[in-house]
Amino acid sequence: MTDAPSSPTGAHLRRGPFTAGDRVQLTDPKGRLHTITLMEGGQFFTHRGSLAHDDVIGAPDGSTVTNTAGVEYLVLRPLLSDYVMSMPRGAAVVYPKDSGQIVQMADVFPGARVVEAGVGSGALSMSLLRAVGDGGRLYSFERREDFADIARANVEAFFGGPHPAWSVQVGDLVEALPEAVETGSIDRVVLDMLAPWECLEAVADALAPGGVLICYVATATQLSRVAEDLRDHGGFTEPSAWESLVRGWHLEGLAVRPEHRMHGHTGFLITARRLAPGVTPPLRKRRPAKGAYGEDAAESPALTRRDWSPEDVGERPVSEKKIRKMRRAAGTVLRRDAAETDETGETGDTLGATEDVPAPQEGDDA
Repeated sequence: MTDAPSSPTGAHLRRGPFTAGDRVQLTDPKGRLHTITLMEGGQFFTHRGSLAHDDVIGAPDGSTVTNTAGVEYLVLRPLLSDYVMSMPRGAAVVYPKDSGQIVQMADVFPGARVVEAGVGSGALSMSLLRAVGDGGRLYSFERREDFADIARANVEAFFGGPHPAWSVQVGDLVEALPEAVETGSIDRVVLDMLAPWECLEAVADALAPGGVLICYVATATQLSRVAEDLRDHGGFTEPSAWESLVRGWHLEGLAVRPEHRMHGHTGFLITARRLAPGVTPPLRKRRPAKGAYGEDAAESPALTRRDWSPEDVGERPVSEKKIRKMRRAAGTVLRRDAAETDETGETGDTLGATEDVPAPQEGDDA
């Protein structure tokens, strides 16, 4: 079987022997991970010796190399999930466990026309672009230009350049969406934002009948507000909500047990489908719990319909200093990957080497 005449964007970076410019993941005997960008003549330095990039270049994926101190490293291309957890970030990323749920439960298919807001650091954008393929379309909207810059750099570094199916627009979704897409032309909408209920009218106009809306929210109060506004809108099916928890297992001989720590709550997902124009949703048969609606609920500050701030839902603001640092880091990766290797081989050394950031656990600070 031969490959297709033109490979999908980024596919050439995922197979074949390692070449200069590839990002690779080094795993040491203790399981510690390091991601580096290969350069001819480059060196990866640690407190236990150095590793020549040239020893890796030309080797097949899944090889082992030994540094000057005799420490052996396993070398693999990072998976998308590995890349997401180690890339420069401004906003918190959508974790791989949630990205997989979004792609699957929203049924994001090749060729789909998808709207995403906001972009954050680009983690979810990569999964959506993988799903829609070169023949689809992903319209991403982000209110903050600095976040959009970080996302562009991360996505372009992963795919080896701009993705033909992707466009990023800085601005408010409610104002920009009607101008960017035709009414009823969008198959899927993914909202990862503070107050997705503010966008329901614009999203309803853009979605085709049967189209899927899926929202990613952090707190139970946000989840409740989205669900009630979807019902009040009248143009969507009954919403469905869930969360996913991932627990690893320790495997060592007969010591087979759950890991002490797990990936607990990261966010809630809530989804609903667009009804055809003029169709009203069927009457709900189940009765709500006593006190779920009415004056008692309205008196609760958490449930009143008002503008929310990030602090209201427990988000910690990202400092301007960190944003500037992440933009520089993301830009450095792109410039380094594009630059020609110094013929003398004096490239410096750990430039481009980053130790992978472990996934935050339940109860850790964001």
